Amino acid sequence: MNVNQRIQSVDILRGITIVGMILVNNPGDWSHIYAPLSHAEWHGLTPTDLIFPFFLFIVGISIFYAYKSKQPNASTYKKLGLRSLKLIGLGLVLKAFTPLFPFVQDWEHIRFMGVLQRIGIVFFVTAVLYLNCNWKMLLGVAVTILLGYWLLLGFVPLPNGMAPTFDRASNNWSNYIDLQILGTHMWQPDYDPEGVLGTVSAIATCILGVLVGKLLDTPLKSKTKILFLTGVILLTLGYFWNAYFPINKALWSSSFVLVTAGYGTVILAVIYYIVDVKQWHFGAVFKQVGMNAITIYFLSEFIAKSFYLIPVGADANVHSWLYNTFFSFDGLVAKLSSLCYALVIVLIYVGLGTYLFKKNIFIKV
Repeated sequence: MNVNQRIQSVDILRGITIVGMILVNNPGDWSHIYAPLSHAEWHGLTPTDLIFPFFLFIVGISIFYAYKSKQPNASTYKKLGLRSLKLIGLGLVLKAFTPLFPFVQDWEHIRFMGVLQRIGIVFFVTAVLYLNCNWKMLLGVAVTILLGYWLLLGFVPLPNGMAPTFDRASNNWSNYIDLQILGTHMWQPDYDPEGVLGTVSAIATCILGVLVGKLLDTPLKSKTKILFLTGVILLTLGYFWNAYFPINKALWSSSFVLVTAGYGTVILAVIYYIVDVKQWHFGAVFKQVGMNAITIYFLSEFIAKSFYLIPVGADANVHSWLYNTFFSFDGLVAKLSSLCYALVIVLIYVGLGTYLFKKNIFIKV
């Protein structure tokens, strides 16, 4: 889409999401974080747990607009595949890179999955489905994924005969599959938050984004109300399902998909009403960040990882030196110091997003 023809609320929500990602990923001290800025221990939901599903939800909306006039042919599939591979490649670079010689981690320490890898896989599968299915078929695929995931994790015995569980344990199907496929290349030995089965479930999140994109594209005058009602329905279904399949980001449970898509739809409806219907000035800075979302996210992760790995003196690194020198003081609450560090990092990348936007630089991945 031309920059001037874009739906402003979608870009603003994307920008808010990226800002949220940078905020929660860059505390000054991981031991001192305010509860809303940390993930749930296992089951449950915090504001931080909304960030990644919001981004995949927005990817789905973007797929609807970017490919609604495209044909399912070799040329389109080639472009989809290349974009997906770029995202996966960037994700692998983040996992394998080290700022010190030989600049690549040992093979056994490289984590295969990650945020960008999941985005790349989910984007490709959802876009292919969108090109070949009508909205009813897409809804059917999403429902099948969510029901199938619940039935597998909750009722199908593991190959060793153990009863399945939703807990963080060896007899959890998600962990079992990750161990078989990823082996030691996981975030933790007992689970990976971007694991294999969770990535399949995340496709449903993206499909719901496609369907919400279709709602946004309708000429109905009551569009805002329909969006809001859709969000409330998703929330109701998700919280009801929570009693049987707990809301869990690490598993990307079916209830988690519905609840996060519900919150995303409700928030989008509010922003849509303010910006696209009433045309009030709101969130311009978030729109500017959202126009280069992947680039800004990649840079933030690349630099943050480098800061943690580049030593300063005998027992510090760039990150700890900056934090202890400029943010950590006697008498100042540790959590507040940690938050201030994160906010400064956010301001730096917001400034970068604003600069790129004003220079009309939009880096596509």
